[in-house]
Amino acid sequence: MKNFSYSFKLEPELIASQARNAHKRTLALIDGLSEEQLRGSLLPIVNPLLWEIGHAAYFYELWVLRKHLKHPPLIANADSLYDSMTIAHDDRWDLPLPSLDDTLVYMQTVLDHIQIALLKGEDKVRDYLTQYAVFHQDMHNEAYTYTRQTLGYPAPLIGDGLGKTKFDNTNFLHETRLIDSIDGDIDIPASTFMLGATQQDGFVFDNEKWAHPVKIKPFSIAKTAVSNADYLLFVEAGGYRNPEYWDDEGWKWCQKSQLQHPVYWRSTANGWQIKQFDKWHLMPLNAALIHVCWHEAQAYCRWAGRRLPSEAEWEVAAAAEPSDDGLGLSLVKRRYPWGNTAPQSDLANLDGFFLGTADVTAYAAGDSAFGCRQMLGNVWEWTQDTFQPYPGFEPDMYKDYSQPLFGNTKVLRGGSWATRGRMIRNSWRTYYGSERKDVFAGFRTCAL
Repeated sequence: MKNFSYSFKLEPELIASQARNAHKRTLALIDGLSEEQLRGSLLPIVNPLLWEIGHAAYFYELWVLRKHLKHPPLIANADSLYDSMTIAHDDRWDLPLPSLDDTLVYMQTVLDHIQIALLKGEDKVRDYLTQYAVFHQDMHNEAYTYTRQTLGYPAPLIGDGLGKTKFDNTNFLHETRLIDSIDGDIDIPASTFMLGATQQDGFVFDNEKWAHPVKIKPFSIAKTAVSNADYLLFVEAGGYRNPEYWDDEGWKWCQKSQLQHPVYWRSTANGWQIKQFDKWHLMPLNAALIHVCWHEAQAYCRWAGRRLPSEAEWEVAAAAEPSDDGLGLSLVKRRYPWGNTAPQSDLANLDGFFLGTADVTAYAAGDSAFGCRQMLGNVWEWTQDTFQPYPGFEPDMYKDYSQPLFGNTKVLRGGSWATRGRMIRNSWRTYYGSERKDVFAGFRTCAL
């Protein structure tokens, strides 16, 4: 396997527990949906859920059980049903997919085989591939969540591990008034910064490899992400009607979309509302803006006299520490904004329990060394940059994870409220097309 060498140790017992947890989350995210809903409408931005849950199980089977451990296929036609590298997106609705019951049996059978395999002695390749598959399932679980939003399905009931669900209306219906905030920018000095992951960072994906020096000019970045209230000023100023705020591609998108505001907003006699899955709620003004595309983020920045950060600037603000004299950066680089301890519920809005964005002033304990809040969790943050490989890039075993998206998608950083805390870190990069407004994305801005 190319680019496989690493100096860290994975714990098979922990990976086994994560696989069980990811499986349980998948079941929660499809619970209550009919077979018709599990197929859904053919849209370019979603997959049929019945296909997608089978595909995530197939990923474990293909890479861990079959390719590495040389097990025979668990079902004869799995490759023709679930291989995303050979089955075109639009063809997935026409496949002779097994019923939900049969798909659930397949998923459980794969999980059982994975659990047994992880008990059989030391095997670094097995552990690496299984960790990869767990995070792959975690990413699909986030996709199932925004698919439920896109298709207008009811909110999922996600347990907190204690047999309870965290979701009720009070979780999403924050105070609608503006409260005291942490307005303003953080000034970050010029320096050289090591962008990306190292072999000591544990499991990372191919597009994070490897850390390399980049020169950072002085910049000022907002302490918080853009809130609904911030963006509402742009909307009410006619931002969607004024081509001055949009580049050519963005204005074409704006006209084609026929939107006058973010996709899940509406203005009523009682004030602005926002749609959460299948229900409309009074807009929480100080919650982080979500479900806007890169074009919308750029237009807001032009209106506000601001700009999006580069991904290097974003990672500096999240991971760097100031030098002792305050004139540059120290050699310390944090795994998470708050340090190197794993995410906890008081540090970031992660893991899906909140089922929406929190107030942009929340989670002060998770601030970065420079004082930026919520750099992980709440919303994925658009950056200025087009997704490109780092120097010396080599694809991992799953070659379609990064390579096909280089050059034609935009980089987002930081994770969302639906992202699993076990996989997110400061060096994580994700990527979507500039028109994608269905994903859990917002942004923060920099001074010009």
